[in-house]
Amino acid sequence: MKFQAIKGVRDILPPESALWNRFEQTAREVFATYGYGEIRMPIFEQTELFARSIGTETDVVSKEMYTFEDHDQVDLSRTRSSLLIWESSQPSFGDIYWFFKQVRTFQSAYQRLYEKDEVPRTPDNDSNRQNLFNLIDREAGRIERLARANSFRGRAKEMFLEQQIIEAELPELEKWAVEVIRGLHTVKLGNEITLRPEATASVCRAYIEHGMQTLPGNVKLYYMGPMFRRERPQKGRYRQFYQIGAEVLGQSDAPAIDAEVIEMLMVFFERAGLTQTRLAVNSIGCKDCRPKYVELLREKLREVKDKLGTDSQRRIETNPLRVLDSKSPDEQPIIETLPRISDHLCEACREHFAKLQGELKLRGIEYEINWRLVRGLDYYTRTTFEVTAAGLGSQNAVCGGGRYDGLVELIGGPPTKGIGFAIGTDRAILSIQESGEAAAIGGLDVFVAWMGAEAYPASVSLARKLRSEGLSVEIPPEEMKFKKALGLADKLHARYALIIGGDEVASGQFTLKNLATGEQQKLTEVNLIEFLMGSARG
Repeated sequence: MKFQAIKGVRDILPPESALWNRFEQTAREVFATYGYGEIRMPIFEQTELFARSIGTETDVVSKEMYTFEDHDQVDLSRTRSSLLIWESSQPSFGDIYWFFKQVRTFQSAYQRLYEKDEVPRTPDNDSNRQNLFNLIDREAGRIERLARANSFRGRAKEMFLEQQIIEAELPELEKWAVEVIRGLHTVKLGNEITLRPEATASVCRAYIEHGMQTLPGNVKLYYMGPMFRRERPQKGRYRQFYQIGAEVLGQSDAPAIDAEVIEMLMVFFERAGLTQTRLAVNSIGCKDCRPKYVELLREKLREVKDKLGTDSQRRIETNPLRVLDSKSPDEQPIIETLPRISDHLCEACREHFAKLQGELKLRGIEYEINWRLVRGLDYYTRTTFEVTAAGLGSQNAVCGGGRYDGLVELIGGPPTKGIGFAIGTDRAILSIQESGEAAAIGGLDVFVAWMGAEAYPASVSLARKLRSEGLSVEIPPEEMKFKKALGLADKLHARYALIIGGDEVASGQFTLKNLATGEQQKLTEVNLIEFLMGSARG
């Protein structure tokens, strides 16, 4: 069998991984200058955290999450698994009785764990457990009666009972077994766990769990790492993808906070080499003015429902703001005629958005207003923003962010203001690669071409000194012919070849060759290190 990476995931290999490292390190350096600290969260959380924060009506929660049941009851799990796959097209009473005994074993074991609080005792699971047990108990008397009758000896009696069971009892018992199997699907042996599809909910959970609201000032956090969504893989989009994000949590929603978050983001992109970007901003109102706009939007969408696609038709009732995100070419002329939220903001939200624009101009940040830039969940409020980048086609967004003043409270925390963003690292890296900005990243600084046994000790010593200065150095473990050594240096994309032979060791003058230009120079050890360090910084 040939093992390969699963569809939708990938390996990140050198030299591309060097670009990833630099991108992430730049984020750490820039975010630190703004007072942010790194938070490292678990890769999975309770499913309910994401269901509550992202919303059960979203595609992420309803279709894309990787969810599994987390439990320690191995034997019980095996019993349930064997029952779930039980099937017999023409079951005998012996088949039904075996199934019944296994179900009874599961029922007894589950009840013991339930009484010890070792299985979830949520309202839903309590109800499902009781329904299943009632179903099992419903046919227990009949099955036990038939089992006793079937144990009688005597050919005539056996023939009579067999006929009675097959003709009268088995069809009903088979239907009962199917109902039990359905019931077994509903009871949980452990909590539902989900690989994180995003990280904001996890940050808010950690904020609540560790009482971070008691810390002085705003809490500024950043994170980076993999996320998981079951979606169709395409260019720059994977089922295991990576994000870098930052969040500010506290008691203020001052526009200056929003502007500084955006400023930090744009500074990071510039320093990371992502220079061909466009920033769009919008305001989506608050809990006072936004519901009125949403209802107005719903009414207007109902008037043109027949002209919309299936997804947009469904969203009219569940989440009309999502219709504004539609990429369908046929729907664009219709969307352009819809009411704009900027015309329906309350006075406080209009003032907040105006001040945000003033703060952005104060910081010299170029932006455009995109009235279709919305967030479909109730806890989002006021500021939203998005950054797009060149080289990615129609799916060109590399970062999305916004204010979410109701999220912490929604998942059980104190009233808290919040704003943040998440960068799609995969897409950002791809944009850098497409722009050609990544050409000089990675590769080798120095290849040591040594010749002769007397040159080897000096070569090893010099390689160690260069590495201690942070330079990447390759030294062959065995002597190579000069031409072959330079050929290997070129294939490794080394910037310089350091040539060391007996003459160089005797004179203390080492030959350094620039492999791009072919220029050579003789340098002492001290001058060599100074030159290479200066070249690396340049």
